[in-house]
Amino acid sequence: MTDAIVTERLTKFYGRRCVVNHLDLRVPAGTVYGFLGRNGAGKSTTIKMLMGMVRPDRGRVELLGHDLAALPGEARARVAYLAEGHPLYGWMTVGEASRFARAFCPGRWDQGLLDRVLDHFDIPARAKVRRLSNGQRASLSLALAIAPDPDLLVLDDPTLGLDTVARRDFLASMIHLVQRKGRTILFSSHILADVERVADRIGILVEGVLRVDCPTDRFKEGVSRVVLEFPARPPAFPGCAGLVQAWEVGHRLELVVVDFGAEQQKVVESLSPMSWDVASMNLEDAFVDYTRGPRRSLPVLGDGDDLADAPAGAVGKGGDA
Repeated sequence: MTDAIVTERLTKFYGRRCVVNHLDLRVPAGTVYGFLGRNGAGKSTTIKMLMGMVRPDRGRVELLGHDLAALPGEARARVAYLAEGHPLYGWMTVGEASRFARAFCPGRWDQGLLDRVLDHFDIPARAKVRRLSNGQRASLSLALAIAPDPDLLVLDDPTLGLDTVARRDFLASMIHLVQRKGRTILFSSHILADVERVADRIGILVEGVLRVDCPTDRFKEGVSRVVLEFPARPPAFPGCAGLVQAWEVGHRLELVVVDFGAEQQKVVESLSPMSWDVASMNLEDAFVDYTRGPRRSLPVLGDGDDLADAPAGAVGKGGDA
């Protein structure tokens, strides 16, 4: 399988602060890739570098097999970007917005597809954009982004501000209209339930460093919360491989561990708790517990078991901080 997005040692400074740190990212073609991180982690800066809106200080970007610095027009037309907030000209009608966008995509515009999306969401062509609901604006933005039939769709918090029903309709339409053709979606969002619903893989940035790059289920299964019960105040936890954090809650000791296994179980049992349990978590809980850990020494998660023992800051083969 080829990669729709490749970055090599991609780095960006704002002043003396490194906001994206030697990012080696690969997004396989045909996947929905959830690109995650807490506020200030470097997600939006990375996306803007991918789209050529911000110039990196180091490193390179490759989209659809072409270096971004010399991206031919034919390849550029196969990339669509949906920005946070769905910026559209409010004074235009829906029809005018459609004709305006179409002028930038000669030869690739699928008017029938656009009309079907607008009809599905009951968006009349004569309606003023400023009079549309938030959900309709989001759906119009999606329709305009996919009408040129892109091979790569980059979405930066596309469901922000939408209610639950509008978000689910938006996501269902996105997957049906784009993923059915084997297109690639890079999807950044603060709403982890949305990412869990649609993403095949996820990447997590922590202070500009890619600490996680793996299938979504691999991350959810790989991050565990372990709860130990004691008759009195628990003993101090001595530490173990893959430990993210440990804290006391009354007579309980709670741990967050990456790749909990036989080695970690021995450490837990050596403390002689009355009982202990490994709790399963959804993506949001796993993300919160993982990113609350010490940011410069988080265990990394990738496709292979070797990543659990990789040095801090390394993600996959050849990655570094």
